[in-house]
Amino acid sequence: MNALLQIPTRESRPRWHLIDPDHPGVPATVDEAAGPATDARGRPVPRASSNAVRTGIRVLTRGADTFLADVERLGDVVAYPFPGRPGPSVVISNPAHIKSLLAEPDLAPSATSFSPLRPIIGPDSVLTAIGDRHRRQRALLMPQFHGKSVANYTEAIERATAHRIDTLPVGTPIRMSRIGQSITLDVIMSGIFGVADPSTASPAEHRLRQAVLRLLFWSTRSAAANLVQLVNLGRPEPSLPLRLILRPVDRSIQEVVDERRRSGGEGHDILSILLSARDEAGVALSDSEIRDELLTLLLAGHETTANTIAWTFERLVRHPQIYARARKAAIDQDEVYLTAVLNESMRSRPVIPIFARQVTVPWRFGAYRVEAGSVVLMSTVLLHHRADLYERPFAFDPERFVGVRPAPNTLMPFGGGNRRCLGANLAMAELRAVVGEFLRRTELETTSAPAEPASHRNVTMIPASGGLVTVRAVR
Repeated sequence: MNALLQIPTRESRPRWHLIDPDHPGVPATVDEAAGPATDARGRPVPRASSNAVRTGIRVLTRGADTFLADVERLGDVVAYPFPGRPGPSVVISNPAHIKSLLAEPDLAPSATSFSPLRPIIGPDSVLTAIGDRHRRQRALLMPQFHGKSVANYTEAIERATAHRIDTLPVGTPIRMSRIGQSITLDVIMSGIFGVADPSTASPAEHRLRQAVLRLLFWSTRSAAANLVQLVNLGRPEPSLPLRLILRPVDRSIQEVVDERRRSGGEGHDILSILLSARDEAGVALSDSEIRDELLTLLLAGHETTANTIAWTFERLVRHPQIYARARKAAIDQDEVYLTAVLNESMRSRPVIPIFARQVTVPWRFGAYRVEAGSVVLMSTVLLHHRADLYERPFAFDPERFVGVRPAPNTLMPFGGGNRRCLGANLAMAELRAVVGEFLRRTELETTSAPAEPASHRNVTMIPASGGLVTVRAVR
């Protein structure tokens, strides 16, 4: 097993999260030409490996290390074999190459059939649907995550944050990912089910909340989680072990849906919208379609935000001067600097490290050509550490974003194109509120401990220790 997990780099190379801040960054590509291939020109993409199982294990356990080492060795267009896929997947990080895919969603749709999330959230989710179906689902849900709807979440965010801060243990290390999960799960449940206050949740809704937290805890802390993920790579349906793991959540979702149907209540929450939705023929959504949509929103709607909170504090406590300035900015209501801190956290530690597309026609990436049907992985870790985009990209430096609006396709914590995260506006509102309030009301111990490594789980990259911090005082 140790041989399988060995990363093919020089022995002296440190893990990516420990690379010196003055490291020059990911090498830039001169040839930015990209798009559907109009002729037969173009070289085959260089392959990093020929062993699919070994590659799958390495990418699951040390994806950023693998990609960073290989891009230095082979350039920023690299092919990898993966279990369950008919051909190699191509990893890219050049913003011009990425833009070419996002600009042609019909020719380069989301590679949902290969997503590690598909066996978990099912085929009928806004994350796994493509084409017209995806557009209809996105249009149905979009109003719940924009404008006035986001403002309506304010009370839930403030109440959940205040409660967690008031109950923080002083002097004891805590995982900020757990704190963040608790807050953001309360917020998303208020939007999905109309649960304005967790104390008013029905027994079924409370059981669903606990089932989701248990699932997340298992997937983070269980040694078997990566094995289950590897077994399910490329599968359209969950394996038996995964079905058993998901059963408590599935049962709880169905219980909540049945309860709402029996009550006959109508509201403006997402579940009410899903229950009342009809297609062109007047047919309602099936229970499986509602299940897939609800599970997607429950998981994607809070976990990425929770781990961004964790990464932000993991970064801040290791940079005392930046932490001190961030605390002052929070007290002074300096939203410009707080937003810069959040952008820098999401740049240096993107929770979603990869976005995938499957090209339906041959495609060119600079000097290279990939054939129709190829899966192309856009690496945000590589993109966010490119030498031609960011000065000292391995340094944590919020100043780079003060008063600066990131250019499209250079900072992509929420993806891009027609598949950009539905909840991006809500996530930013939560991040500003939660991080700002923690900075104002708590004093954390800073540390000279090494940076936390990343743990790769399904499509997310999370702090391996959960963003461990120690609270010195609570105001």
